[in-house]
Amino acid sequence: MAEQVREELLARDANYRRLADEHAGYEQRLDGLLRKPRMSEDEQLEEVKLKKLKLHLKDAMEEMERRHRRPAVA
Repeated sequence: MAEQVREELLARDANYRRLADEHAGYEQRLDGLLRKPRMSEDEQLEEVKLKKLKLHLKDAMEEMERRHRRPAVA
């Protein structure tokens, strides 16, 4: 069910799609940092920042998914 909601939002909601794209970009950058044998201090700070940004986007996307599942109340 959750996957179906995500797919529907990706197909129909430009804002959700933008959030998902940003999340994927942060994930890709974070993966690149974490593959390094050793990170500089700046890279360590960037890692923390990227994790926070990803979490913020994930929370926003999950809220959109919850609203999409819930029927509108008049």
